[in-house]
Amino acid sequence: MARIAGVNIPTNKRVVIALTYIHGIGKKFAQEIVEKVGIPLERRVNQLSDAEVLQIRETIDRDYQVEGDLRRENSMNIKRLMDLGCYRGLRHRRGLPVRGQRTHTNARTRKGPAKAIAGKKK
Repeated sequence: MARIAGVNIPTNKRVVIALTYIHGIGKKFAQEIVEKVGIPLERRVNQLSDAEVLQIRETIDRDYQVEGDLRRENSMNIKRLMDLGCYRGLRHRRGLPVRGQRTHTNARTRKGPAKAIAGKKK
């Protein structure tokens, strides 16, 4: 198991597919990385030499923002919106949909499970 950017990469998969296990690297960026390093697309992770793994690791560190740094930046962006007090920040603060979706019905993913309201007593 190769370890790149703090993530254990599966050894039996192709390099392009295995790189997508890293948060912040999708298919497009994975193909870019493999082309920059000069590895054939059909090569599998267990066939990589240590030098190639090191090259991939250096390319990711130099050119891409992944894993913890990316998560931190996203959370800081949301926190900044909340501190500003803008509409998007208020929606984040209240745990409601941010991008204009309806909330009268639906929006359960964002609001959580439905809360029971005390019914009329007999």
